Amino acid sequence: MNKEEDMKEVELNEMDQEKQPMTGETATGTEKNGCVKVKVPEDTEVKFTGLSKEELMKVAGTAGWVRTRWALLVLFWLGWVGMLAGAIVIIVQAPRCKPIPEMNWWNEGFLYQISDVNEFSDNGLKGVEEKLDYLTQMKVKGLILGPIHTVDADQLDTLDLVSVKSAVGTENDLKSLLEQAHKKGIPMVLNLTPSYDKASVWFNNVTAVAEKIKDACTHWLEKGFSGIFLPDLRNINTTKSWQSIQAIFNRTEETKQVALMGSVTSFSADEVSLVLNRSGVDLLLTELSDPPETGELKKLYSSHPQTSLGWSLGSPASRTPAAPVRLFQMLLFTLPGTPVFSAGDEVGLKAGEKPQIMWDLENPAEKNTAAKTLQEERIAVRDFFKTLSDLRGKERSLLHGEYISLHSSATSLAFLRLWDQSSRFLTAMNWGNDPVTMILSNSDLPAQAQVRLTTDAVNLAVDSMVSLEKLQLGPKQAVLLSYPYAG
Repeated sequence: MNKEEDMKEVELNEMDQEKQPMTGETATGTEKNGCVKVKVPEDTEVKFTGLSKEELMKVAGTAGWVRTRWALLVLFWLGWVGMLAGAIVIIVQAPRCKPIPEMNWWNEGFLYQISDVNEFSDNGLKGVEEKLDYLTQMKVKGLILGPIHTVDADQLDTLDLVSVKSAVGTENDLKSLLEQAHKKGIPMVLNLTPSYDKASVWFNNVTAVAEKIKDACTHWLEKGFSGIFLPDLRNINTTKSWQSIQAIFNRTEETKQVALMGSVTSFSADEVSLVLNRSGVDLLLTELSDPPETGELKKLYSSHPQTSLGWSLGSPASRTPAAPVRLFQMLLFTLPGTPVFSAGDEVGLKAGEKPQIMWDLENPAEKNTAAKTLQEERIAVRDFFKTLSDLRGKERSLLHGEYISLHSSATSLAFLRLWDQSSRFLTAMNWGNDPVTMILSNSDLPAQAQVRLTTDAVNLAVDSMVSLEKLQLGPKQAVLLSYPYAG
């Protein structure tokens, strides 16, 4: 026995008596060299085995469990039938949405008219193609181009409606423009005004010109134009050739997206109705009077679908200063019918100003104070125009909503546009020289409405809430309000 073992034995012998191991064999082990070997039983885990199949079948067949299962089954089917009945009641009682009226591309937004290609761009037809991205940004839904054909003033025998005058470009330039416009989703309409340099657009011989018009319509539609525009329909729609012209545009699978458009110089509701009924054109363009005659508007809307009516401001030269251009922009974009703007209307060009100056608005070149102020004003007018264009394109009440007159006087008007359960829009404007207070009344009107766009940011800030009981507008001011459908 070595030294370490001796030491262990000494330590064991010196243990307290009560800690000494028992001598001899015990029930749980044996003593060896003063140590006891103890066997500790392992923990026994109790496992649940559940009921056997025979036991389950025996319990399941008892009367209590049978009744319980039947009760749960009946409750399940009662609940299912109840939910189905509730869903049917909700569907039946819920207000049904009105079907969206059929819309053509010329009803989905505003049309942009470029009458003088060289005034719009110094690069002719190529220049128009270069500005297609700009037109896309402005949400243009269609481009009315021209006239671009060759003709000498007052000389009918020089009229060639299927040609492209060299001053604006070549037929290849026109082909390229058509292709790029179609790629960007901008349908193009060709203006076939026969004589565009003199007062008599028909050379005082509308019968002879009508035959040329018929051939030209077929030619240019085959080239890829989406429509034809003709001036002053009061003359041509009574000729023998008119039915043949109409037949070219009759709705077929091939021509359903092709439009025949025209204009009328008078704003008389009776005369506009007469031309619409006789001509059968897809869109009749009328210049709004300045100031607008709301009574004539109501007559037209009561007798014709708004999809066949178009409105324009007229040329800047013919426009009087009765109302700022932003008031007319708001009016055209919020009236029922298709708004048609001439190039430059979006920035408020004046008589004698060429649309080319629009391309200098972003030019940071040095300018005097007056020039900078004018530039800032035109950019503000263009932003105002674009906001209206965006609203017109996405709001159903503005696209095809009902027109309800709320107020009308010699210098002011207010009307409501509403469609089914969509947001309502209220246009109010005062083109007079004095403030006006409008007493508005209609069962659909709430107590207040939100300002969406305004020419008077001081008194009618955008997004603010205004009372509709007595709406006040300053001179030469307009506001566009909206409020939600209330059921």
